[in-house]
Amino acid sequence: MPDDGALRHRWIDTQDALDEVVDALVPLERYALDTEFHRERTYFPKLALVQIAWEADDGQELVLIDPLAVDVTVLGRLFAGDGVCVIHAAQQDLDVMHHSVGRVPNRIFDTQIAGGFTGYGTPSLVALLSGELGITPAKGDRLTDWLRRPLSDAQRRYAAVDVAYLLEVHDRQIAELGPTGRLGWVERACEDLRTKPVSGAAPQDAWLRLKDARSLRPKGRAVAQAVAAWREQRAQRTDTPVRQVFPDLAVLGVAQRAPANTKELAQARGVDERHSRGRLADEILEAVRVGRSSEPPTAPRGNDDLDRSLRPAVTLVSAWVSQLARDERIDTALLGTRADIVAFLRGDDDARLANGWRAELVGDAIRDLVEGRAGLTFDGEGRLELVNLA
Repeated sequence: MPDDGALRHRWIDTQDALDEVVDALVPLERYALDTEFHRERTYFPKLALVQIAWEADDGQELVLIDPLAVDVTVLGRLFAGDGVCVIHAAQQDLDVMHHSVGRVPNRIFDTQIAGGFTGYGTPSLVALLSGELGITPAKGDRLTDWLRRPLSDAQRRYAAVDVAYLLEVHDRQIAELGPTGRLGWVERACEDLRTKPVSGAAPQDAWLRLKDARSLRPKGRAVAQAVAAWREQRAQRTDTPVRQVFPDLAVLGVAQRAPANTKELAQARGVDERHSRGRLADEILEAVRVGRSSEPPTAPRGNDDLDRSLRPAVTLVSAWVSQLARDERIDTALLGTRADIVAFLRGDDDARLANGWRAELVGDAIRDLVEGRAGLTFDGEGRLELVNLA
């Protein structure tokens, strides 16, 4: 169980108190951060709590900041500094901070990503605390209402655990990664995540998230792109989940039929009565008109776009990469997924395996393999071994 002393915290619900916290944090080299939020009924995540921990002269400080009572945009002053924000599974937190604070930290260290380079796969925070520190946090209510006030003592303790030990985990990960030469790999992966586009950044690309987008014909793709972009923008304006504005099935149904009037719109698959009348119908039909007059976007690429002569290599290389990931104690998803292998073999400009540490570890070897300079064989113990044939 966590030590109660490590979970002592201050509740911050006045602007003056928050300003003092930021003043204390700005000069520091690092701090731990987490957020609690909800987005089930909104397009943008609704921030409910910010947890921050840092090392002070008299021990660790830990605060729980109530964003319902204070203006959290002042955290932008902290994020603009050089201090490293230590965080676990940061992707959604970065989205939350972008929309609530107006920016994300200049530097992050994601302990989940780091865990993927030290044999943990894609670890939960509980797995890291247990494996690195021997701590087993008390289970909390995963579906708790973080927007409720006042929060219970149990909720506060649960929230405090999320940052109370992150700096200690960070210390251990740095100590392990440094001698292996992988710290730079982790830092690059964290920077890739930090600079990843946030939700809503590119409405014109929203159609690519449709499950059956690749099956659409050129004109259908153009209509799907326009209707999906309209849906994304309306969801942002009304702060409504995308699929509550217009279901995926309806976007695809409209893309296939390209209706010119409300009668045709009502006949498209997935379209219900509220979408086929009034202002909503007018907006959808206008999006269809835009799509019908637009140049069709390029179809999403997939395994079928790969040269037939290279398709058998995908399965073989995937098996070798999975084994290499186990041998190197790196999460396979970080090292190279099947999609990464296909992109590399296809020669995509943005193929992850063609650049940086992935190229050094696997990309160059795959190139040698498919160009006949290397081969794969079993080593007699059931493991694939890369052999130089040059």
